[in-house]
Amino acid sequence: MPRKVLSLLLLLSPLFAAADTVTVAVASNFQQTLDKVAVEFKAASGHDIKASGGASGKLAAQIRQGAPFDVFLSADDERPAELLRDKIGKPDSRFTYAIGKLALWSKQRDDAGEAALRGGNFNKLAIANPAAAPYGRAAMETLTALKLADALKPKFVTGDNISQTMQFAQVGGADFAFVAYAQLLEQGISKHYWLVPAKLHQPIRQDALLVRDTPAARAFLAFLKGDKARALIKKAGYDFTQ
Repeated sequence: MPRKVLSLLLLLSPLFAAADTVTVAVASNFQQTLDKVAVEFKAASGHDIKASGGASGKLAAQIRQGAPFDVFLSADDERPAELLRDKIGKPDSRFTYAIGKLALWSKQRDDAGEAALRGGNFNKLAIANPAAAPYGRAAMETLTALKLADALKPKFVTGDNISQTMQFAQVGGADFAFVAYAQLLEQGISKHYWLVPAKLHQPIRQDALLVRDTPAARAFLAFLKGDKARALIKKAGYDFTQ
C-alpha cells in the first residue's frame, strides 16, 4: 500500500472508530421527521440513528422493561417525567424538542371541521388510543371541550398509535381521523383537514430524554437543539416553546 494512502487511513481511523449508533425510541408522529434529522446528524457527527417507532406509552413501557434505547423522543412530557421519577434516564437531559399540532382529516370528504363533528353525519371517527398516544388524548380533550365526546363515542375506531389512526382514514375504515398535522405535511396533504385550535386541548409538548448516557447519544440531543435540526422540525409542522 502506498505510504501516503496508509498515512491518510491512519489519520482517519480514529474518526471511524469514534462513530457509533444511537438507538432512539420515537413517537410515531415524529418518526419521518427524525429520519431527516438523522441524515443531517450523521453528516455532522458520523453517528448513525437506529429508530423504533410506536405509541409513547408503549415505548415508555418497553424502556421500563429494559429495552436497549439510548434516547426517548416522546409525543408528550408526561412519560419522560414519569421515567425520571422512577430513576430511569438522566435528570439533566430532559427538554421539549417540539410542540405538536392536532388535525382532523378525511381522505374523501372536504368538510373536516367542527361543524362536521357536530352534525354527526358520518360512520366512523378514528382516534389514537388516549391511554398510550398523546395525540389521542388531545383528540379526546378536543371532543370534551366541544361537548361531543359522549355523543360520538359509538363512532370511535381506536388505533394503537397515530400512524395506525391515519391508516384507518386512508383505507376507508374511518370517515375522519384525528392525526398529527406533521403527518399531513409529510405526505403532501394540503386539503380536507381542519387544524384544531390549540385552545381546545392541552399543549402537546414532546419531550426528549437521555436514557443511556453515551457520547453519541449526548451529541444527538445537542444536535436536536441546534439550528439545523430545529429548522427541519419547524418545516415538518411543529412549533417550539417560547
